[in-house]
Amino acid sequence: MNVPVWLWFATIGGLVAVILADLFLVDHKPHAVTIKEATRWVLFYVALAVLFGLGIWFFAGGQYAGEFFAGYITEYSLSVDNLFVFVIIMSSFAVPPIHQHRVLLVGIVIALVMRGIFIAVGAAAIEQFTWVFFIFAAFLVYTAVNMVRQGMGGDEEWKEPRIVKVVRKILPVTENYHGSKTTVRLDGKRWVTPMLIVMIAIGLTDLLFALDSIPAIFGLTQEPYLVFTANAFALMGLRQLYFLLGGLLKKLVYLSYGLAVILGFIGVKLVLHALHENDLPFLNGGEPIPVPEVSIGLSLAVIVGVLAITTIVSLVAVRRNPALAEAHGGVQGPPVAHDAAEARAMDEHDRQVDEEQARDDEAHSVPRPTH
Repeated sequence: MNVPVWLWFATIGGLVAVILADLFLVDHKPHAVTIKEATRWVLFYVALAVLFGLGIWFFAGGQYAGEFFAGYITEYSLSVDNLFVFVIIMSSFAVPPIHQHRVLLVGIVIALVMRGIFIAVGAAAIEQFTWVFFIFAAFLVYTAVNMVRQGMGGDEEWKEPRIVKVVRKILPVTENYHGSKTTVRLDGKRWVTPMLIVMIAIGLTDLLFALDSIPAIFGLTQEPYLVFTANAFALMGLRQLYFLLGGLLKKLVYLSYGLAVILGFIGVKLVLHALHENDLPFLNGGEPIPVPEVSIGLSLAVIVGVLAITTIVSLVAVRRNPALAEAHGGVQGPPVAHDAAEARAMDEHDRQVDEEQARDDEAHSVPRPTH
């Protein structure tokens, strides 16, 4: 797939424009997200990804379009698993509902930039060394086995990234939030607010999840452009999906097993591809091994089928036995307003809390740093 430099810049420029529009339309006036608003934005981002995929189909052919859709669906489904941890991070940092969408947007932008670097390094490695596919495959199978062992409970164990702890030690951090501000000047001194810390935590945590999702998508396509755009669309649609899923999160009790099957399947696909492209001297004298390869059509069918079955089985199981959802760990979805009146009440409450916390910090000559 020959992607000219201008198309890369145009694509990145378009993504930046969408993010800025999202920031202006949703975050210029912080507010609690309603279910209808979250639904509209999720549908918008999914439609955007579908239109992009159809554009690839028109200009580059069905093969590349299939690779994009397979990669996008895989990244999006793995991102859903990330939402469990995002909920825990928001709860751990006690982020006010009125500011959670801004935290997610900035955190996801950080993650997208860092994933872009990761993708560039991975693409360069694959271009030079075909044996990298074996490493990716081994890592995916290892991750799949861990998912099966841990079940959904493993997703709830979140530890603050080490770099966040370093930031806390180097920079003075206020005890309270100051609206959506990431820094604030108090008593003539510049302080970092918990808002910046939680944004960094979201971005770095997502990057850790990329350690399995990036190798997974390279198992579906080796085109850096498709890998990057599939990641970008999945991440951009993740923020509003976080609010839309709400209580559904803890009902997806078998999601981790479905994702494990997908990762294991892609791991096998990577091994077959590596054998087909083999240049290791101790395997078949460094010559390619004639093994069957998995088509992108079959890959797409397996991914969609496994996700559909996993979701249906999870919902049916929880409906028959509601205790399964509680045994899942009691993960509570993010606070979402059901209508405009409830959203205004949540907004007013959070603004009052912001004002009280700001007055509390300003009443002290030196705020107490958080640890």
